Amino acid sequence: MDTFQLDIDCVIEIVKRRGARCVGLQFPEGLKRRAGDVAEAIEKNTGAAVLISGNPCFGACDVDMQLAQMVDIMFHFGHSSMGDQGNVVFIEARSDADPVPAVEKALEFLDSHRIGIITTVQHAHKLDDVRDFLEKRGKVCVTGRGSSRVKYPGQVIGCSFDAARIDCDELLYIGSGLFHPIGAALATGKRVVAADPLTMHVEVVRTDKVIKKRSAVIAKAMDAKSIGIIASTKSGQKRMALARELKLLAEKHNREAAIIVMDLVTPEQLLNFKFDAFVNTACPRIAIDDAGRFHAPMLSPKELEIVLGEREWDITFDEITDTEN
Repeated sequence: MDTFQLDIDCVIEIVKRRGARCVGLQFPEGLKRRAGDVAEAIEKNTGAAVLISGNPCFGACDVDMQLAQMVDIMFHFGHSSMGDQGNVVFIEARSDADPVPAVEKALEFLDSHRIGIITTVQHAHKLDDVRDFLEKRGKVCVTGRGSSRVKYPGQVIGCSFDAARIDCDELLYIGSGLFHPIGAALATGKRVVAADPLTMHVEVVRTDKVIKKRSAVIAKAMDAKSIGIIASTKSGQKRMALARELKLLAEKHNREAAIIVMDLVTPEQLLNFKFDAFVNTACPRIAIDDAGRFHAPMLSPKELEIVLGEREWDITFDEITDTEN
């Protein structure tokens, strides 16, 4: 049985209601295996033609706008909406997993009375269950609203941890993986306990390895004479104004700088550019997930400021603000 549920009946109803004759589908990597079945269901029940995006998809910030221009309506699966995207309809992938058993296991890891609860869109609909369970056991639960880039209270994404900046003693993250809870820990300075409803794994998040790696990248970039500044063309990652500001800042400190505009940012794409260091203004995960694969240091905007002496040494995840897109 699939862990994440897609409301295909809703998709079919929208296609019929709007009279769409050509429909686009976009899936993140983990849901691409379901593309064929979804396309077949739409064509069988509506008569509309379906086109599936084969491009990588890393979040709601990464809508395939080229495909969207080719179809009457496009369905983007797996993420919550991030503002108006024209004819793009977001279809969330909600998890069937009950988070309470993992939260019960997490009780022995929680040291404090006032707990902030954060999660991803896949589990946001279950936060009331988490809150009820903890409050019956004497905890006070707090949930933050977050930025306009997220849809639900308590929801965090790879480029925004505003929902974690709340009045609490420590944070409980409900979800899989460590990227989001590590980001929340660095963004807030708070202790974070991560509980995975799918694997039942619970741990106290440690940031020391990430800090050590980022410190090494910054140190390696200190002598950089030329800097390539990455600016994204993706719909939710465009920060051209920031890229221009960073170019001026680098030049102010007598560094050569140029802006590189691209869609998919990979180590291979940058291999033939001969800069001493790069700065990433696209998805903040790029500098973290692929740090060791780039042939030159890949910095965040704040890390460039540290390199140039404009900011005190402070390791934190880069975030995209409401006003940058």
